[in-house]
Amino acid sequence: MSATTPSASAVGCATGHAEVTVTPGAAVTQRLCVRPGTVVTLVLAPRADDKRWRTVRSSAPVFVLPTGWRVDADGTARASLRCAGTRAGTAKVTALAKAPDVAGAARVAFTLDVTVVPYPRVG
Repeated sequence: MSATTPSASAVGCATGHAEVTVTPGAAVTQRLCVRPGTVVTLVLAPRADDKRWRTVRSSAPVFVLPTGWRVDADGTARASLRCAGTRAGTAKVTALAKAPDVAGAARVAFTLDVTVVPYPRVG
């Protein structure tokens, strides 16, 4: 995973915009701390097996809402993860994958545990 945060106001927490790139061989569960209102671009590189990325889901869309899902011709998948504007909370964002010629539902192939941490109160 690589995460870039042009402006971080707290150690380890992204703010504004961030990008998480998942490549073959990366850990299947990763964590990310963000500030409210952060937009995370999730980039899922083409898989090394016969499975293809199918969709991204959030366990708590009120905290992290996946939008803009697309799969490029080369198999790279992308989604924007819009984090809550004012609320703190957590969500598991799961990316599902499935072999194109196999019956059945897609299975979780990657999980991003996102924690939305509020800004400190002033005054």
